[in-house]
Amino acid sequence: MASVSVYNMEGAQVDTIELADSIFAVPVNEHLVHQAVVAQLANKRQGTQSAKTRAEVRGGGRKPWRQKGTGHARQGSIRAPQWTGGGVVFAPKPRDYSVKMNKKEKRAALKSVLSAKVAENKFIVLDQLTLPEIKTKQMKAVLDNLKVAKALIVTKENDDVVIKSANNLPTVKTAAVGIINVYDILKYDTVVVTKEAVAAIEEVYA
Repeated sequence: MASVSVYNMEGAQVDTIELADSIFAVPVNEHLVHQAVVAQLANKRQGTQSAKTRAEVRGGGRKPWRQKGTGHARQGSIRAPQWTGGGVVFAPKPRDYSVKMNKKEKRAALKSVLSAKVAENKFIVLDQLTLPEIKTKQMKAVLDNLKVAKALIVTKENDDVVIKSANNLPTVKTAAVGIINVYDILKYDTVVVTKEAVAAIEEVYA
């Protein structure tokens, strides 16, 4: 089993913890990781964009001028795409961008990125993360003690004090164990996890 250090909020090492190999030491499957990121970004798209084709634009039923003898190029409608106010060629229409992944594939991708972070020493375990009040300065101090700038902070459950204290830090995001995902783990350089959250991850994703 992989062993990592446990730090306190002052940045001092206070313990070590054994991580489950079945989650934190699996071979990285790059294909599934890529697929998970593509699926997540695609599923965020609303797909509500729409524009009118020449068949849907109002007007243009009459031929603007006769076919021959005017010196102009022949035209059939003032709502053709080349006219101002005309329809759009291949106009976008509402569509579903969602991409499906099997549950086992999602879990395998998540385990892959968690294992990669552990292997790169970008996985920091905190003995606890308890702030006395909502203060961005206090959260910043904790991260400075850990020498971390761009981080994903994972807690066992949603903690309003932690979430609101991190909200104003542009390079920090918080997440509960139940909603961690491949994209966020890859996006942020370091994953900071509480000891409780590690146990919850091992329980949920075993």
